[in-house]
Amino acid sequence: MNAESSAEPSAEPSTEPRSDRRAAHSPDLLAGLRADLRRAGFTVGALEALWGADAAAALHRGERVPARRVLDARRAEHGTSADLATLAELFVLGLSVPADEADRALPDLGVDGAVDLGLVARRESSVVGALDLRPYAFTDARGTGEWWILSDLGELALGRPLGEQHVLGVGGASTTLAGLMLPTAARSVLDLGTGCGIQAMHASRFADRVVATDISERALKLAGMNLELNGIDGVELRLGSLYEPVAGERFDRIVSNPPFVITPRAAGVPEYDYRDGGMVGDALVAAVIGAAGEHLEPGGVAQLLGNWEYPGDGDGLARAAGWAAGLDHWIVEREVQHVTEYAETWIRDGGTRPGSEAFDRLYTAWLDDFEARGVERVGFGYVLLRRPADTADVATGRPATARLARVERLHGALGDVSAGLGGHLAECLAAHDLQASLADAALAATRLTVAGDVTEERHYWPGDDDPTAMLLRQGGGFGRAIALDTGLAGLVGACDGELAVGAIVGALAQLLEVDEGALAADLLPAVRALIDDGVLLLPRE
Repeated sequence: MNAESSAEPSAEPSTEPRSDRRAAHSPDLLAGLRADLRRAGFTVGALEALWGADAAAALHRGERVPARRVLDARRAEHGTSADLATLAELFVLGLSVPADEADRALPDLGVDGAVDLGLVARRESSVVGALDLRPYAFTDARGTGEWWILSDLGELALGRPLGEQHVLGVGGASTTLAGLMLPTAARSVLDLGTGCGIQAMHASRFADRVVATDISERALKLAGMNLELNGIDGVELRLGSLYEPVAGERFDRIVSNPPFVITPRAAGVPEYDYRDGGMVGDALVAAVIGAAGEHLEPGGVAQLLGNWEYPGDGDGLARAAGWAAGLDHWIVEREVQHVTEYAETWIRDGGTRPGSEAFDRLYTAWLDDFEARGVERVGFGYVLLRRPADTADVATGRPATARLARVERLHGALGDVSAGLGGHLAECLAAHDLQASLADAALAATRLTVAGDVTEERHYWPGDDDPTAMLLRQGGGFGRAIALDTGLAGLVGACDGELAVGAIVGALAQLLEVDEGALAADLLPAVRALIDDGVLLLPRE
């Protein structure tokens, strides 16, 4: 999430060869570590089995005591899992372990190699983790996978607030963005603000070439180690602020988890590289969105997470849409927080605990900043941008990419997205482009089907024969609930791929005793919207 850490001129680009950044450590050391982790079975499933579901859930909440108690109680029973337990204590729980136990758990790398790698530090006859190292499991459109991710030690291991140059591991925002990524093949991808490298790693699964940038030298160092540790090729690391490292270049895709957190620019307020963009308010997100089009190929897509401010009675989501002027865009607001809740969330994120003098001082600074700019709420959401295609597709005869300007608030729960939202977004984009290229007459001649995850709900007052409310409910994607009137309910119910839309409208007009032209004018826009949402499906070519 490190893209820019101050509003001052960015750091000078490194004079190192651009492709050599990952070579800060001997590949032999990382190969030894990889062999040791495989040998110990250092996986997500193995760790959960080691200390149980309840302790695993506590770790997700930042509490290690339950896991530590389980390991202490089972220490004599570990047997073949002794090495796994040692690695878990050292790298996940942030505990010191005897040096001889660490040596046994790392037979290829050894403690000396781990020290040389910057992975552990010696403490007399013990060693303690100097980096966080943990397994990360995922599922995407290409199947399941698991990696090991190195990052800086968190608050749990440090026992104090994070440092401002902290390199974050895989958090909630990281997994959200990874799940949003379009899974379709791409020639080139830019990961803007790569942090520990997790988005670049995901992008490498569907892209021929990935360029990952960051303003933090340390972030690039750890990203390079993660790429080497997991045997991932095709990723180039570059140092610099925002789009400076790729000036004059274009990509098929851009992904970014930018430092979008709105932090006051005031003395004594920590400025974390991984989350704070160094600009006033939401200007960093505006800058990333505003310049994206210059670095996208025609038809190229950018995806990022962001915050936007609600100044007074102003509409923050409309402001975000304004930043995307000139680009196709689909912006989804997932949450809005009052500035008090927002400040509490991010002050606590940095490791400063409520009730302390430091917390109250920071809280005052945050609220002063928001008040000075008249901001009362902050929105969070997903941004998808697309550079319109310049010309028609000559090969297929289709027109240039249909324009897209979609802004919506979806604050409820998602549907079933076990492999992420990316596949759903890709399907919806393709469906939008196709339906937007069809005139009403062509759409009326099309045979549609209802998506397999869609169900219909009808609600009745007791004793009534006619429903008082009808809803379509989407089981996947955004889990939409769409209100139906009688005409639209009848049309959707008849979309089984046998009858064209126009024939269904004609039959409904006779049944309802209404004018067919007027009914078509009412229903066809609703049909287009349901196609855009993935509720109604166009025939496969």
